[in-house]
Amino acid sequence: MANADRSIAFLGPVGTYTHEAVLHFAEKLGLDDPELVECVSFDEVFDCVDRGRCAFGVVGKENSLEGPVTATLDNFAFRSGAVILGEKVVDIHHCLVLHPDASLEDVRTVASHPQGLAQCRRFLNERMPGRATLTATSTAESARMAAADPTVAGIANAFAAEVHGAQVAVRDIEDHFGNQTVFALIGRPGAAPALTGERMKTSLALFMREDRAGTLHMILSEFAFAGINLTMVQSRPTKQQLGDYMFFIEFAGAADSLEAQTALNCLRMKLREVKVLGSYPVF
Repeated sequence: MANADRSIAFLGPVGTYTHEAVLHFAEKLGLDDPELVECVSFDEVFDCVDRGRCAFGVVGKENSLEGPVTATLDNFAFRSGAVILGEKVVDIHHCLVLHPDASLEDVRTVASHPQGLAQCRRFLNERMPGRATLTATSTAESARMAAADPTVAGIANAFAAEVHGAQVAVRDIEDHFGNQTVFALIGRPGAAPALTGERMKTSLALFMREDRAGTLHMILSEFAFAGINLTMVQSRPTKQQLGDYMFFIEFAGAADSLEAQTALNCLRMKLREVKVLGSYPVF
C-alpha cells in the first residue's frame, strides 16, 4: 500500500482511547506502520479524509454513559461525504497513574479530562481525599503530566501510562463498570478495502420532506415489516429552522440484503433523502 494510503487521522493526542482504536483498525487494514495524523477536533478528522489528506480517519461515535457523539453525527449528516468502514467497541478502564518514582502519598493534585475526573469521583473521594483536581485537555495529557511531576497523579488508561512513561498505581478506578465507547473507521466511498467481521451493521441518515405526524412511525414500520432489527434511533435538528429534525437509524445486517433493500427503497419513495452512512463490520 502506498504511503498516501497508509495515513489515519484521529483526535489526538497519542495515548488516548481513540489512539487505541486507531491501532486496532490499522491491524485490520493490514497497516504495519501507518502514518498517524493527530487532529484537534472531529471536524478536522473528517476534513482530512474528505480532502484526501488521509486515507482513513477514526472518530468517536457513541459512549455508553454519555450517548451519541453529536459532532460525529453532524459531520455525517451535514458536512462530510465520508462513510463508515468499520466499528470497534473499546472498554473504558481508567487508572490512577503516577511518576515512575512516586507513591500515592506524594500526590497533591489529580489531573485529567473533565469526563475522567467525573467518572472517577467515588474513587477520588474515598482514596484521594483532600487532593486538588486539575482539568487537562485529555486523559493522555494527564498521564504526561504525572510522568513529569511526582506530586501530580493522572487519570488515564494503561496505554497512555505506557506511552508517556508513567506507572499505573491503581487500575479500574471508574465509578461505573461497563463504560464503553464505540469508534468508527471512516474513509471516502469506494476508496477503501472491504473489511470483514463476524457481524455487519448499517447506519443511515434520514431526511423528511416535511414535518408530518406519524413520520417516525412510518419509518419504523418499514423496518418492522422487513424483519430488520434496529439498534439505534436518534433525532437531530437539521439546523435549518427550529423544530425541523432528521433521524439517524442503525440496524443489524448489511445494506445489500434483500430485506434491507426492500425497506430502503420504500423509504426513498416517502422521504426527501435516505443517506447510507456505511454498511460495515463490527469488531
